[in-house]
Amino acid sequence: MKLTKKPVTGMKDILPREMQIRDYVIGQIKETYSRFGFTSIETPCVEHIENLNSKQGGENEKLIFKVMKRGEKLKLQEAKSEADLVDSGLRYDLTLPLSRYYSNNANDLPSPFKALQMGNVWRADRPQRGRFRQFMQCDIDILGEDSNLAEIELVLATTTLLGKLDFRNFTIRINDRRILKAMAAYSGFPEESYDTVFIILDKMDKIGLDGVAAELEKEGFAKESIDKYLELFRIITPDAAGVEIAKEKLAGFLDPVYADGLITIIKSVDAVKTADFRMAFDPTLVRGMSYYTGPIFEIAMDEFGGSVGGGGRYDEMVGKFIGQPVPAVGFSIGFERIVMLLLEHDYKIPGSVTKKAYLLEKKISDEKMQETVAKAMQERAEGKIVNLLVMKKNKKFQKEQLTAQGYDEIEEVFAR
Repeated sequence: MKLTKKPVTGMKDILPREMQIRDYVIGQIKETYSRFGFTSIETPCVEHIENLNSKQGGENEKLIFKVMKRGEKLKLQEAKSEADLVDSGLRYDLTLPLSRYYSNNANDLPSPFKALQMGNVWRADRPQRGRFRQFMQCDIDILGEDSNLAEIELVLATTTLLGKLDFRNFTIRINDRRILKAMAAYSGFPEESYDTVFIILDKMDKIGLDGVAAELEKEGFAKESIDKYLELFRIITPDAAGVEIAKEKLAGFLDPVYADGLITIIKSVDAVKTADFRMAFDPTLVRGMSYYTGPIFEIAMDEFGGSVGGGGRYDEMVGKFIGQPVPAVGFSIGFERIVMLLLEHDYKIPGSVTKKAYLLEKKISDEKMQETVAKAMQERAEGKIVNLLVMKKNKKFQKEQLTAQGYDEIEEVFAR
């Protein structure tokens, strides 16, 4: 049987140029986040199926790569349901594994705990530009801190990183799940229909206000509620003043403390930020994960035409494991999309070390070989990247390839 040379659908081989960028970005992530006090952790890529199916992962729970039982536990002939065949699955994000990790190791961790986690996740999604079935995620989370300082630190750390990677003019969109619910309650939507309303609202950037109105009407909601709801989006501005408007309009439906917290986050970040971006209050921001309980945020980049990261507060997830709530908030950057944008813009790694290649003739003497190798070893000790290669017949093409790989110096070594 002929073997297949292409990767499995939705996965990819990573070529040297991309790997160089990925390694650099990972280095910048670790260096930048460590300066904000985050420490690296690692969790297994396989999780218990009951954890993955806990109704906290939204649509991602439909995209789990499930793992069959092994050895004597797998009894195909006796299986009557999926539960008889499956006991685990590949993680679809890093938040759920982190919550399990924290609940299992809390006694050995500081409080608050600032975690940095990078690793591959898997979703049986439809592959498209910037989206794969296996992809790297990079999360920073703060557990055990219930004040808005946690959100401020996460936004500042993430935007500082993006600024170091030369991203500019991006937007951090911010909202609060409790404001979403208050707006729906104020408009007269029944509480049991909130999820339906939010799913439709989440399409606002694609179908606009009129499209949202049409879909809400199609679902059978009262026109009075729809009109009252959409009027809020017309009068609320995308800034701290807009939060004040929401606070005033939603009096009696929204605890003003939540609006004040959002204003604190926006103003604090704006006052001290070092990267070139804007904070924008966006009452249409929903985020799909049902585990979010408070402020939520996304990174919007116009040049990509979508989100390249996001997160929010999830104060109840750890409690699913230990029986009591633990304050928690996290921010994830879209590692794969960021690398894709850097590659598309032919990003040059700053301060790269000199790369030198020696092309040695095939019939070189032992003495000349040892002399060249010794020279290369000395230059490596001085910090250069040095590659020793046998000279090919098509020397011109070989040099062109090396130049394309970023070699600044190419020296020929002849037999005599």
